Amino acid sequence: MTIADFSNLTKREPEKSLVRGKQRISGRDGKGQVSVRHRGGGHKRLLRDVDFRQITRHGVPASVESLEYDPNRSARIALLYYVDGSKAYVLAPEGLKVGDQVVCAPRTKVKVGNRMQLQNIPVGYRVFNVEMQIGRGGQIVRSAGTAATLLGIDGDHAIIQLPSSEIRKVRKECYASIGTVSNPEHNLISIGKAGRTRWLGRRPQVLGKSMNAVDHPHGGGEGHSPIGLHAGPKTPWGKKARGVKTRSMRKPNDLIVRRRIRKKKKR
Repeated sequence: MTIADFSNLTKREPEKSLVRGKQRISGRDGKGQVSVRHRGGGHKRLLRDVDFRQITRHGVPASVESLEYDPNRSARIALLYYVDGSKAYVLAPEGLKVGDQVVCAPRTKVKVGNRMQLQNIPVGYRVFNVEMQIGRGGQIVRSAGTAATLLGIDGDHAIIQLPSSEIRKVRKECYASIGTVSNPEHNLISIGKAGRTRWLGRRPQVLGKSMNAVDHPHGGGEGHSPIGLHAGPKTPWGKKARGVKTRSMRKPNDLIVRRRIRKKKKR
C-alpha cells in the first residue's frame, strides 16, 4: 500500500468561508433510484468552492497563501488572497509555491499559475483548466499531472493537444492556465486493501460470470464458467460491452482535428 506525498501542503484545515457541506447521493438520481452501481459509504467530505473561471477578478493580482488537500479531486488546490481582500480556491499547478503572485487577465506575463486567453499564450506552452465555451470556466485538463499543449492558432480557434493525444479546436478567446496540474504522482498510488477503497465511497463489485443466469447475461453454468457468448461480452442489461461507440450524437465532431489514438490489438 502506498499513499500520496503531503509534505508540500502548508495548511491542514480549509478556509471556512470557502467550504460547505456535501450531501451524499450514493449513485442515485433525482428519483432516488440507483443509476450508478457500487457507490455508497465513505468518509465525510467538505466541498471546497474552487474557482475554475477566475474572470470575476480580471487583472487583480493575488498571492498564494497556502497549498491544500481536496478530497473531491486528485489535484491539489491553492488558496489565493487578492489585493482587494477577497479569497478564492484555484487548481494548483506543479511548481507553484506559497508567496507566489498570480493573475488572471486577457493578456499577462507567461508564467506558471497565471491565466489568460489562448490567443495570447505562446505556441508550444503547456496549459491546464482549459475552457470549452467562452466564459464558462475550465472544463477539461483538470486531473492530477495532466496538461494540454497549445499547437497553434487557426482563424478564430486555437488548436490544442489533449492528454489523450486528441487534437481539437477551441475558441481562441477561451481562457487557460499556464503549467501542469499538481500531484503528478497520483497515478502511482497503490490502494493496497479493500477497506481503503470503501473509504473512498466505492462498494464491492461482482463479476457477471459469478452470478445466476437471471441476474446477468454472463451468469449461470457450472462453477466459474466462461462467458460463452458468440457476440462477445455484454453489460448487465444485455448491450454489447466492447467495440461499440458510446460517444453521444449531440456532441459535435467538427472541432476535433484528430481523434485519440487507440492501442493496436495484439494478434
